[in-house]
Amino acid sequence: MNPQLKQRRGLLALIGAALAGPAFAQGPSPIAIEVWKSPTCGCCKDWIRIIEAQGLFKATVRDVGNTQARARLGIPMKLGSCHTAVVGGYAIEGHVPMREMLRLLKERPRAVGLAVPGMPIGSPGMDGPEYGGQRDPYEVLLVLHDGSTRVYAKYS
Repeated sequence: MNPQLKQRRGLLALIGAALAGPAFAQGPSPIAIEVWKSPTCGCCKDWIRIIEAQGLFKATVRDVGNTQARARLGIPMKLGSCHTAVVGGYAIEGHVPMREMLRLLKERPRAVGLAVPGMPIGSPGMDGPEYGGQRDPYEVLLVLHDGSTRVYAKYS
């Protein structure tokens, strides 16, 4: 490539970046996620801290409990946990790892969302020092529109 043309392209890229301002320098905006939980739930707060830590998600927290949100979003009660969220049009129930939420948003399956029923020790938010390094195996379930599930990921 012609050295002058290469230099012009480089200069144009710098000008474009400067005109884009801080948004260009910071990368994409965090993904909005809305979370319903009890105001006193510590493991819910830990899960939110974990998903926000890398700047990929930004949570709006509703400290009003999650039973009504779970029902409204179509998560069966038997799959319940201590918090419910919605991201990208999908319901997220319980201590779902960030990796699986990102995969869900990338793959966009026809589903209600993801659930980690109960509160398995070792899942995100249930993995603090108070658990002494314990880890229970658990599954992340893909919740389908008819209420059935299939295993989306296994953690052991």
